Amino acid sequence: MRSGAIERIAEALGYGIGAPFRLTEALTHRSFTNELPAEAAPDFTHNERLEFLGDAVVGLVVAQALMARYPEATEGQLSRWRAGIVNARSLAVFARLRGLGDALRLGRGEHQSGGREKETLLADAYEAVVGAVYLDLGLDAARALILADAQPSVEAAHVAQATPDPKTALQELAYARWRKSPQYTLVGTTGPDHARTFEVELNVGDVVTTRGNARSKKLAERDAAVAALEVINRGPSGDGSAPSAAGSESPSPECLPEGS
Repeated sequence: MRSGAIERIAEALGYGIGAPFRLTEALTHRSFTNELPAEAAPDFTHNERLEFLGDAVVGLVVAQALMARYPEATEGQLSRWRAGIVNARSLAVFARLRGLGDALRLGRGEHQSGGREKETLLADAYEAVVGAVYLDLGLDAARALILADAQPSVEAAHVAQATPDPKTALQELAYARWRKSPQYTLVGTTGPDHARTFEVELNVGDVVTTRGNARSKKLAERDAAVAALEVINRGPSGDGSAPSAAGSESPSPECLPEGS
């Protein structure tokens, strides 16, 4: 049950010694509770309710930070910048930096399939942890947690906005380098109808392969394009040269439901 990892995270977040119930809940995936004996199940709760709350808190804090940083920005700009920060790709990065993957309580199947490195699970866990911190320690503590991770992205939001749409940028780059066009294939969907996640695979010939996960097919394609641009720009040795072949599974679901 990885309680030691949970306790280390609790202490780093200001809980002090021990792993409070809500933080343990925040790091418990549904697959863990599904595999418990029926008589034990009522004593354990998975993190989806806290994830729901944390999603709202992250969106609020980032929106407020963007408004304060860019007082002249329009509503449309702020919405796009927020979507560029509050997405599962970014949240999964934050989760990794805080070691949440090691602390996740997963079912055997999810653990064996690499669940601790899945972007969707990490992003959901991050939001759930934010929800737990909000309930246990208050909004100021939750805000401090989010801004410690997201402030660099807030500062760079106006720069990201000046770049082309990633799908357009990838189309132009792939054609210029290899005379190939990116191909997007929907490879699967998961989740209930009201919170479906789409997984898209992107291929540029046999040169680059990436994947994106998001709450809409359009956003999944966008995030796969972002991942492909990173692969191409990084190159095989990190020097920006074109890769001879690359495979990068970099799912990055948007946590906001806009942009279907």
